[in-house]
Amino acid sequence: MSATIKDIAKLANVSHTTVSRALNNSPLIKEATKRKIMNLAAQLNYTPDYNARSLVMQKSYTVGVFFTSMTTGTSSSFFSDVIRGVNSVISENYNLFVRGIDDYKDYLSINKKRFDGIILMSQSDVDNAFIYHVLQSGIPFVVLNRQVEERSVVNIVPNDKEGAYKAVEYIIAQGHERIAIIEGMEGFKSTQERKDGYLKALIQHEIPIREQYFLQGSYDMDSGYKAMERIMELTLRPTAVFCSNDDMAIGAMRAAFDHGISIPHELSIVGFDDIGFAHFTTPALTTVKRPIEQISIEGAHQILQIIKTPDHPVEKIFVDTKLMIRDSVCKI
Repeated sequence: MSATIKDIAKLANVSHTTVSRALNNSPLIKEATKRKIMNLAAQLNYTPDYNARSLVMQKSYTVGVFFTSMTTGTSSSFFSDVIRGVNSVISENYNLFVRGIDDYKDYLSINKKRFDGIILMSQSDVDNAFIYHVLQSGIPFVVLNRQVEERSVVNIVPNDKEGAYKAVEYIIAQGHERIAIIEGMEGFKSTQERKDGYLKALIQHEIPIREQYFLQGSYDMDSGYKAMERIMELTLRPTAVFCSNDDMAIGAMRAAFDHGISIPHELSIVGFDDIGFAHFTTPALTTVKRPIEQISIEGAHQILQIIKTPDHPVEKIFVDTKLMIRDSVCKI
């Protein structure tokens, strides 16, 4: 049988309440007493009973990480960056619960008994019903990736529109005027933001906007490949393609390769996100760095602060993007 708090209390000659507080790093316990209790716990191989602890503390020791969808429009690289970022911050005393909002018919199971806090990687306005439910439930809450109007929630947002604008402006600076776009998942806020940045650059530089240069994708490599195949069929092909994420850019590069098109000498390609693979494509992919892992790390820090201090100040945090110039764009 494993050691209990009462066993440690008897050996330390203190109350079990003192032991419990020491094990939870309470500032009410003197450091000398805390060290003595921690040493005894280690010697006895004490393992906390989290079920009992949850009942006493009225906490679940679970943080939820929710996506708009885990199956539609969420690339594997985006998903892994989010989880890696959050997991690097959330301590081993918390369990991570990862789920897509679209898995739920209703949100009755999303409550304070099950979650100490929730991080939402929001990708679409369809998340609003979930956001309002969590707020009404009183669960500590952080929304990442998409700017929301609700002022009572911590919101961490990348500047996608400006990032796309800088990318297309760079393409124009290299002499390109026939510039296509492979858009992201229809209905996603990031898709619209990046398209707006693309259009802003064309308009400001008086570049003709051609309807045939708008190709729909869905943030995965396959859709990038198929969109590039449609581009190959155009009578007047573009000289450059802005892809709304790196996964689609990689798919587009493969399609160009399969059609014998040389990148960047015959066709320039730019992506968005700066995933790990962007360094290792041939040629290396010019892209916009959107630090999703860093955003997720900041989101995890924020949720822990809100859990610890419920009156933690609410703020909207904007994270800048950065153009990463590599080898996939050629000067005309």
